[in-house]
Amino acid sequence: MWIERATNSIYWVLKYIFIGPWLRLWNRPKTSGLEKTPAEGGFLFASNHLAVMDSFFLPLVCKRQLMFLAKKEYFTGKGFVGFVQKWFMLGVHQVPIDRSDKDSQQAALGTALRVLNEGRPIGMYPEGTRSPDGRLYRGKTGLARIALESGVPVFPVAMMNTNRANPPGTWKVYPVRVGVRVGDAIYPQDFQKPEWDEYTAAREMTSVIMESLARLSGQEYVPDFYAADVKKQLAAGEGYPEGAEPGRGLHFN
Repeated sequence: MWIERATNSIYWVLKYIFIGPWLRLWNRPKTSGLEKTPAEGGFLFASNHLAVMDSFFLPLVCKRQLMFLAKKEYFTGKGFVGFVQKWFMLGVHQVPIDRSDKDSQQAALGTALRVLNEGRPIGMYPEGTRSPDGRLYRGKTGLARIALESGVPVFPVAMMNTNRANPPGTWKVYPVRVGVRVGDAIYPQDFQKPEWDEYTAAREMTSVIMESLARLSGQEYVPDFYAADVKKQLAAGEGYPEGAEPGRGLHFN
C-alpha cells in the first residue's frame, strides 16, 4: 500500500511541478472531446500509438489519474539510466506487461480489471506497439476483452503529431504542437449478442474501435496486418509484407 501511495505522489509531482508545466509550454497540447469522459467510474481510453510520449501527453491533459499497460522493456534497463527509467515509469503508473508471455499478459489484464472495478480509468494501445510508419494497424483484442468483462465504456482517443514531437527511437522532445482528440463512447453491451462467442464479440468491438480511431486521427488504416509483424519484417530488411505497403490501406477522411 505504501508503494501505491508513493507512486501516486510521484505521479502528481511530475504532472504538476516538474514535467507537466514544461510539456504544456513546449508542445502546447490542443484537446477536443475530453468532456465526453465521465468524472467518476472506470473507463478505457483506446489510443493510437505514435510515440513513447503518448503515455505522457494523454495523462497530462486528462484531469483524472490514468494507468497504462506498458511493455516490460521499459522496466528492465540496466545501470543508472535503467533505474531512473523504471522509477519514472512506475511513478507515472505504467504497469509492465510481457507481450511474449501469456501468464504475464493474463496477470496484467487481471490488474486492469481490478483498477477498473475500483472506478479508475486506464489507457491502452490496441495496436500493441508503436506504429512503424505513422499508419494505424490492426487492433489486438485484449482491450475489448477487458471492456466486455468489466462493462466499462471505451473512448477512442487520437494522438496527433506526437511522432513529430517525439520521433521514434528517441527520447528527444521537439517543440511541435500535439493534439489529443477524444471520440464518442463505444459500449461493450452493444457487442454482447447471443449468436457471438467471446472471441467474435471482442474482434467485432476491436474493429469498431480501430475504425473510430482511423476517423479521428485521419491515419491510413491497415486492418489486415499487426504493427508488430510489420516492424519485425522491416527490421529484418525484408520490406513490407505484400498488401501492407504504404498507400494500400483504408482512408476514412
